[in-house]
Amino acid sequence: MEEALNSTIHPACLQEPPLAIDVIKQLDVFEICLYSMLTFMSCVSLLLYLEQCIFIYKKLPYPKKTIIIWINGAAPVISTMACFGMWIPKAVMFTDMTSNCYFAVVVYKVLVLMIEELGGSDVFLKRFTGETFRISTGPCCCCCPCLPRVPMSRRMLFWLKLGALQYAILKTVLSVLAIILWTNGNFDLSDLEITGTAIWINPFIGVLTIISLWPVAIIFMNTNRYLRSLNIVPKYAMYQLILVLSQLQTSIINILALDGTIACAPPFSSQARGSMLSQQMMIMEMFIITLVNRVLYRRTYDTLPSEAHDNNQNSKVLVEHDV
Repeated sequence: MEEALNSTIHPACLQEPPLAIDVIKQLDVFEICLYSMLTFMSCVSLLLYLEQCIFIYKKLPYPKKTIIIWINGAAPVISTMACFGMWIPKAVMFTDMTSNCYFAVVVYKVLVLMIEELGGSDVFLKRFTGETFRISTGPCCCCCPCLPRVPMSRRMLFWLKLGALQYAILKTVLSVLAIILWTNGNFDLSDLEITGTAIWINPFIGVLTIISLWPVAIIFMNTNRYLRSLNIVPKYAMYQLILVLSQLQTSIINILALDGTIACAPPFSSQARGSMLSQQMMIMEMFIITLVNRVLYRRTYDTLPSEAHDNNQNSKVLVEHDV
């Protein structure tokens, strides 16, 4: 019975991802146009990012310019890695982990950016020390509104920064470990046995991700009203969108591929085809996000909202006094 079942499955559906040359040989006219268009979009994203880096480096002060360059690079880096993964299916594990490690740093940089927009750590602490912050935010405690508000302090700010920074460090370490185990044949995403390493490493990375997103959400929910003039809400929305597309969307497609919902199409196995579809979607999505981020971050340095507010109040008092 098993022999009859195996005889109905195309041998390519049980093989590893094909070589790049095998992919090129199988392309028809439509696929050649599709691959060319996606490669062009990825190259444009990278070129726009490089031009944006030059503008930011010249116009913005340190350390804000380095932070914004890191954050702006999330979409182009993911798009470029997805393009490599589309053309070279065997390299998908390396390209995905490179993208994920870069975004892990971006999570921390988003938190630092909000603090820098408010004047830096010292100004932030002078402004908010003693003020209570709401911690019942996503993704950990959005369903726990009964949690008490926590007063901001230097220690509290340290733990918030550490909570976001640990993901950037541990994600990189675990990614390197996963690649080492993969080269030795011990790490396989399709191996869901309790003895497999993937079933232990991936859930642990998921927990680290949730822990790192919580401090960023706490800072944003309690300070975004002061930064609305700096477009912090759409900037944060773009960061959240990259998170959903690069993490959640990819995980869903991989699960569907492992389940067999995404059928294999020689020379691609079901898992390789799911990965290919994920890379192609990622290139288009990151291209759009790159264009949006270019509009949001292409500005000169503005004064802090509090300073601008104080200046407006002083001018109003002077006008009333003159009248």
